[in-house]
Amino acid sequence: MKRNEAKGMVISMDRGVQQTVFPILFAISFSHLLNDTIQSIIPAIYPQLRDTFSLSFVQIGLITLTFQLAASLLQPLVGLYTDKKPQPFSLATGMTFTLTGLVLLANVGSFHGVLLSVGLIGIGSSVFHPEASKVAYMAAGPRRGLAQSIFQVGGNAGSAIGPLLAAFIILPYGRHSISWFSIIALLAIFVLWRVGLWYSASYLHISKKTSGATIPHHLSKAKVHGSIVILLLLIFSKYFYMAGISSYFTFYVIDKFGVGIQQSQLYLFVFLVAVAAGTLAGGPIGDRIGRKYVIWGSILGVAPFSLVLPYANLFWTGILIFIIGVILASAFSAILVYAQELLPGKVGMVSGLFFGFAFGMGGIGSALLGKLADITSIEYVYKVCSFLPLIGLLTGFLPNLKQQKV
Repeated sequence: MKRNEAKGMVISMDRGVQQTVFPILFAISFSHLLNDTIQSIIPAIYPQLRDTFSLSFVQIGLITLTFQLAASLLQPLVGLYTDKKPQPFSLATGMTFTLTGLVLLANVGSFHGVLLSVGLIGIGSSVFHPEASKVAYMAAGPRRGLAQSIFQVGGNAGSAIGPLLAAFIILPYGRHSISWFSIIALLAIFVLWRVGLWYSASYLHISKKTSGATIPHHLSKAKVHGSIVILLLLIFSKYFYMAGISSYFTFYVIDKFGVGIQQSQLYLFVFLVAVAAGTLAGGPIGDRIGRKYVIWGSILGVAPFSLVLPYANLFWTGILIFIIGVILASAFSAILVYAQELLPGKVGMVSGLFFGFAFGMGGIGSALLGKLADITSIEYVYKVCSFLPLIGLLTGFLPNLKQQKV
């Protein structure tokens, strides 16, 4: 996107905040797809890493923990800093860290080298997510839920594609073939550099428009802070449960049903496709009926299916995992936009906090569940996790916020 094209988009915004800048939303969603395709390679090659380095479940959990902590701890700080001092080209810079980690992961010869590699990929992610979410917010107009869903579904699609690429490229050709994915990182850097041009030309203009369009909620600070805590607990429930699926579901179907590695990746793919579908639906539904209702239905609504999953046969496991993915994924866009409306003017910090907390809970969950699996069994882990969606009952304590009609 040339600079004069970016300025043209800014001029068109003068007609009112009602305009949604779909080319930017699609570009940032595509970048999210590329970023998360790279990220999803990490858990997808766990069986191969286990065989190569003779890893225990605890060590596999530590790989996830290292990645998730590197991808989470910096996010609120990145968001807070860029709220005050916008950095339009930080997106491309962050992807450079991801590229470096990807090349290392293809060539390291030890478990500690794997940890360093995934840590660098995590740092790239910690820069990408809060800034990319802010770009989605800037380009949203009044359709904030839809914008976050478009942004998020790119990431979910990438998470679904990664295991397939691992199954059909990395597993047959070996871990060194990971370096081929550098092409994806380079393409992402190019797209994000062009998004940075629009970001640079548009930030001041659009931030004034969107801040003027924000509907005040008149809640006390105590109520706002209490609501943020509830939202974070809901994120804990969602991502702790999802960590059990993304990190260990391949092992679950291999151990319980005796399927092969490639077939186990297909079951993980089913779940990740369902997550993408649920993410795309959750934001626009929240724009229309209210975000609180979407949060209710997503977190608590998945409980009946999660409770049945550990006792299902292989056929019903495939169906249940799809239903769980669709329902559970619809919450995040609604939770994130709800939090942004609770704290207007702090979009980057809120995005970094929630993305970071989500990544952190995923990492901690993976490590703890790995330890539990070593002590007991992978099936027992799924029985324990099945109760986590009941935390969705806390949604009843969230206040109802007014929102613009789409």
